[in-house]
Amino acid sequence: MRLSAFLRAALPLLALASPALAFAQFQPPTDEELKMTADAKAPGAAAIYLYHEETSDDSTGISALYNRIEVLTEKGKELATISVAFEPGNDKLVSLEGRTIHSDGAITPLTAKPADLLDVKTAEFQVDRLVFTLPAVEVGSILEYRVKFHRDGFLPLPSWQIQCEYLVKKAHFSYQPLSFYNLLVGTHVARGVRAVINKGVVTLDLTDIPPLPDDDWMPPLNNIRWRVEFSYSKFRNSAEFWDDARKSWASFVLEFTKPTGQLKKAVATIVAPEDNDEAKAQKIYAAVMKLENTAFTRQKSQAERKKEKLKDIRKAEDIWKQQAGNDDEIALLYAALARTAGLKVSPLKVVDRNRAMFDSSYLSAGQLDDYIVMLELAGKKVYLDPSQKMCPYGMLHWKHSLATGFQLASEGSTAVIATTPAFLSSHPTVTRDTRLSIDEAGSVNGIVRFVLDGPNALYWRHLQLNNDADEVKKQFSEYTRDSLPEGVQADFDHFLSLEDYPSNLIAIVKISGNLGTVTGKHLVLPAFLFQSRASHPFVTREARSIPVDLHYPWMEEDDATYDLPPGFIVESIPQDAEIPWPDHATLKINSSTENGSISVRRIMTSNVILLDATEYPNLHDFYLKIATADQQQLVLTRSPTAKGN
Repeated sequence: MRLSAFLRAALPLLALASPALAFAQFQPPTDEELKMTADAKAPGAAAIYLYHEETSDDSTGISALYNRIEVLTEKGKELATISVAFEPGNDKLVSLEGRTIHSDGAITPLTAKPADLLDVKTAEFQVDRLVFTLPAVEVGSILEYRVKFHRDGFLPLPSWQIQCEYLVKKAHFSYQPLSFYNLLVGTHVARGVRAVINKGVVTLDLTDIPPLPDDDWMPPLNNIRWRVEFSYSKFRNSAEFWDDARKSWASFVLEFTKPTGQLKKAVATIVAPEDNDEAKAQKIYAAVMKLENTAFTRQKSQAERKKEKLKDIRKAEDIWKQQAGNDDEIALLYAALARTAGLKVSPLKVVDRNRAMFDSSYLSAGQLDDYIVMLELAGKKVYLDPSQKMCPYGMLHWKHSLATGFQLASEGSTAVIATTPAFLSSHPTVTRDTRLSIDEAGSVNGIVRFVLDGPNALYWRHLQLNNDADEVKKQFSEYTRDSLPEGVQADFDHFLSLEDYPSNLIAIVKISGNLGTVTGKHLVLPAFLFQSRASHPFVTREARSIPVDLHYPWMEEDDATYDLPPGFIVESIPQDAEIPWPDHATLKINSSTENGSISVRRIMTSNVILLDATEYPNLHDFYLKIATADQQQLVLTRSPTAKGN
């Protein structure tokens, strides 16, 4: 057997250990476990894993999962319902055992049959979930269960996701492959962790595994989570693997997008001979956006395609003939049409940044999710996202910014690993133009006019593609209410330009309810309608160990006009102010009074996308200042002439 150089480099230590691939057995609880109410290493935790084990053995076709969990709070009781993924037709349930151990040592065994619930199903692939619930669970109970599956032939390569939501006191992982020939192991765990290979078994034993981070605005966890990935490869190292993967991908893309007679006819119907390159690019983009994108509708089954005599899509012209394709196919069709029109085009396939970050040590091109396109027009690079229905020309969905993957090289024969720029448009903006009338009791009525662009508009346009109008209206009303003070109601009225994706999206919302508080002769109102109850991130936590991912730069602009009740004058309004965080963010406040009304303007601009944890204290301090500024008030006083009213 040949152990690859990459495996030797990836495993921190190769050492001798007990070779047997054994399964953990149910065991009596200790007095300490029965009396446990908390764990000093996980203060406030709802539960902890006393023991976790994953084993798989290619020689027997058996894979097993075993857990012992201590329930510490009411929330921890949710762990009594267990869901285990498997592939029907391939995986056969060998055994399922479970029991609940109560704090007095009494045992209630699992007797109910598990439910077999469908999780994911496609024409080629299906994953089900085996779901069962352990009985009579109480705070202080220990949950214990083991599930075994058998598969004829090779087991799927393990993927050890070592961390979970809770502290794991002890864990054991083992994998016995039929052969180590060309087996690569990539480890992503803390320093000092020792993986062991002995007599054909890879094992990993750990104690006190910390829970996964649970912070606001976290980057994808794949490069943070402790894990071990296995893969087979004919290559000696990661550099050789990615070099071959790039070449194979480039060959596929060049063949798929190759100009054909059908594509030339299609281009002739889209562009005019006198069009310059920019006009060609935009016209082709508009034409592709009109096609059915089955990622946003419903992809037809093989039976439906056969009935309608639709051929499998093997090249770009097939998509144009059928006037439909999935998101990746639509993007590749755009690249093919642009290439046919003589434009300088480079397709890219990148990792969806909302899901993960590119990991070169994980030797799988399958981690690349989505296609986008880059054009070179008049010496400038223009990134386009034709895979995203209703995404305006010249804009990327935020999940495709700062995303890494393959890009077809300019010479067109190979591909390079490249990263897309940060969000490309100027700061995406949410503007709220508010006009409210206030009566002497503090009740308000009025209208808010939202203007949204970029990813803010795209979110609602995508939502309406898969939901009816009433559901979208309901969600926009809830989105508005979440930021309003208690007692103030938001009722969505209508959208403007919802289907006109190149334009800004406008939403009209009616506001009513009680905003002010009457104290003697004073009427006190929050100065900032949408910030007085807002949950300011990064305020409560002073320190942080992982980066912050705010997705994209943004600007939020509020222009509010309050029409005062008769007989009241202004006693105080927010002072003009500017709160800077140099090179990162700024808050500006301006207010004025005129002709019985108060105008308040608040503009928050943020340039932050990805922020290292070492810079978090500055972020925390800035948001503390913002939270303080947003609590300012408008104070109105009943004028002496209105005393008798």
